[in-house]
Amino acid sequence: MKPGDKVICINDRIDPEKSEEIRRDFEIWITKDKEYTIREILDNNGIVTGVLLEEVHNFPKFFKLINRFQEPAFAQWRFRKLNYASQPAEAISEVDELVELEQPEKQQVKVK
Repeated sequence: MKPGDKVICINDRIDPEKSEEIRRDFEIWITKDKEYTIREILDNNGIVTGVLLEEVHNFPKFFKLINRFQEPAFAQWRFRKLNYASQPAEAISEVDELVELEQPEKQQVKVK
């Protein structure tokens, strides 16, 4: 994953024991099955890779674990990259050609 990639949220669940912490740190939370665009990827001092999203902006907070202020990031494992965002142009044109070839056959079918 890299900035600009389209991703889909595959896990928006919050562990009950972390619920209070999450509600304190995140004004806006993610939604399962919703598509997002990666704005930035944060290493978080090697603790857990986090992503910031174009569609979600939260206020920066001070995090003791990394000893700095930053916007709370969502764990990268909560997302899956969508492949259609990087599909080569020739693959798209091949699909278009197949669709065009199939259409005349469908038009010849008569319904009684």
